[in-house]
Amino acid sequence: MPALKTGLALGNRRVAAIPPSAIRAVDNQISKIPGIIKLTLGEPDFPVSEHIKAATKAAIDADYSHYAPSFGYLPLREKIAAYLAKRFDAHYDPATEVVVTVGATEAIHAAIAGLFNPGDTIIIPTPTFPLYEAVAHLAALNVVLVNTAPDFLFTAAKLQATLAAHPEAKGLVLNYPSNPTGVTYAPAELQALAQVVKASNLVVLSDEIYAELTYDTKHLSMGALVPEQTLLISGFSKSHAMTGYRVGYFAGPAALVALVGKMHQFMVTCGASPMMMAAQEALATNFDDASEMKAIYQQRRDLMLKALTAAGFTAPRPAGAFYIFAKLPAGQVDDVAFVYDLAAKAKVGVVPGSVFGPGGEGYVRLSYAAATADLIEAGERIQRYVATKE
Repeated sequence: MPALKTGLALGNRRVAAIPPSAIRAVDNQISKIPGIIKLTLGEPDFPVSEHIKAATKAAIDADYSHYAPSFGYLPLREKIAAYLAKRFDAHYDPATEVVVTVGATEAIHAAIAGLFNPGDTIIIPTPTFPLYEAVAHLAALNVVLVNTAPDFLFTAAKLQATLAAHPEAKGLVLNYPSNPTGVTYAPAELQALAQVVKASNLVVLSDEIYAELTYDTKHLSMGALVPEQTLLISGFSKSHAMTGYRVGYFAGPAALVALVGKMHQFMVTCGASPMMMAAQEALATNFDDASEMKAIYQQRRDLMLKALTAAGFTAPRPAGAFYIFAKLPAGQVDDVAFVYDLAAKAKVGVVPGSVFGPGGEGYVRLSYAAATADLIEAGERIQRYVATKE
């Protein structure tokens, strides 16, 4: 085992200042507990559809083992553009306005690194997925976190107030349906927000990875409302349970896409060829692969909300994604201590709300992308655990 030479001055200071993923840290720690039911990660428990598996195998057999074009195979980009147009009325030229990435995560990295300069200001409503803030700090941006509790919506009024305080802001990150809250926007709410964006010079990074998992209303894309200022980010991980395939994409005005596409090229060269062929097959049908999953997720959501309410939690009713962001029962205030005690004593794993930024303190996030039987058992365990604390 080699030991590092004494005196080597190594380490990017910005990387060193950012803690590792708190979600993964919690998951890794509680995974050591025998018999634990984990509701920690945003990982669909469904298998990939058979027609997508078959297309992946066929691509390998057909020797799709070489570099793809940097922006991705054009037939896939054409299918993505057709899908976005048909499903969300967001229209893009597949040749110049769509790029295939290694998951939505890489798209977020490439977008922030490609569009902003060190010292630029970016607005991030919270609670939200911690990746955005981490990547913005890596890019040496000035990050303005906006607490959206208790409704967890970044309204037009909140954006106006934020811009009044930070007129220098150049970027806005939106993620809806939201990870961690499951909250999304009614059309009128998003249209009002879009009007404020139009009156500004903001670039919106709109992460709509959960767009197919909306329960109460049809998803409305910022790419349809403010196309000239939006970089739309999405992928196949949540809609098609293809988390391990690592296929995402971004779409937007050609001038923005050229900059972000250049960063993408220098980061990864191109996506994996067989995985892109799998994604092409995923969009070769009527875009209905998510419909069965969505119906089951909705049943699971209702099941878990009922169990949590019985245990004394309160939570906004998720209108999308597969998370519940639940406020701890009366008398419980330390969400981190609660999570580890729940794991140790009840053998149920959840994530502290505080890891998702301001507004998350005193909450926990539960993923209901788990087997229904496990969710029923987890709900019963949580109720028994809370009863012992009263």
